[in-house]
Amino acid sequence: MPKATPPAIEIGLAAAIVAFTGNQPHILTAQVRDEDATPGLPYGPFDPLAHRTFEIGLRSWVADQTALSLGYVEQLYTFGDRGRQAEIRDTGPHVVSVGYLALTRAPSLPEQVAFQPWYGFFPWEDWRAGRPAVLDSTILPQLDDWAQDKAAERAEQERRALSRQQRIASCFGLGGAPWDEEKTLERYELLYDAGLAYEALRDRRPDALPRSPSPLLGRPMRFDHRRILATAIGRLRAKLKYRPVVFELMPDAFTLTALQNTVEAISGRHLHKQNFRRLVESAALVEPTGTMTRTAGRPAALFRYRREVIAERPAPGLRVGGRGLGGER
Repeated sequence: MPKATPPAIEIGLAAAIVAFTGNQPHILTAQVRDEDATPGLPYGPFDPLAHRTFEIGLRSWVADQTALSLGYVEQLYTFGDRGRQAEIRDTGPHVVSVGYLALTRAPSLPEQVAFQPWYGFFPWEDWRAGRPAVLDSTILPQLDDWAQDKAAERAEQERRALSRQQRIASCFGLGGAPWDEEKTLERYELLYDAGLAYEALRDRRPDALPRSPSPLLGRPMRFDHRRILATAIGRLRAKLKYRPVVFELMPDAFTLTALQNTVEAISGRHLHKQNFRRLVESAALVEPTGTMTRTAGRPAALFRYRREVIAERPAPGLRVGGRGLGGER
């Protein structure tokens, strides 16, 4: 009897490349030469004959695709779920995607790539101007309807520790639970499970088939790329608090206002100006350059990142997290 051929597996590398321009965090997207115009992250296959490591492979083809030389790079997670693809009854090789977070200062880029604001993909994550209207107008009412399906919830009990209502409260800060800006992935996964993300309809998930997801629930992405981007946002928001990664996005000299705008944009929350400045001072992450710059108001002092802080303590960061940002409906 002939031996069965093992299923083929391909390893892909996907990069969530973040830059900050115009008071907005942006993500680099790449145009792919096929019929699908949905935006996606720069990605490509891992070639073990050409690349000794995943990261070498990532840097190599990102440079080829975008003419961009990456600075800070961090591996996020390995995404290997079967069935979260656009093809129905997919019989091709199983693709395992290794996701990466990369930070850069936005340079000029070739035509086939472009930076897009990341809140266009996750509008419910931006609390800088207050509670996003889409939560109460669209997301939470539809999640409530989904949570009322008790038969489906009983079928999930063996694989989920929390009920649907408990997941909603934990992810979206309801019933006394705080809004946690780091739960970006958990919120997207909940919307996917509830059939409210476009990708769930594309993947023909059961809860999505009777629904017509609203365009207000963010722009879709190719394959699992919005899932990878959600992972990158949550990781970067967490990392701000214990690593000086924000300075990978800043110019060599900057004002404290510009630094605050960048931290607010990444965390998706408004920060009190004086409290932020006291936090920066106590963290000793920056030092004055001794020069000033003109602003819309009076001249502002310029600062630079103190690289010595890495040797001074093990977890230098800006602990901007707080509780109670969300609140009850």
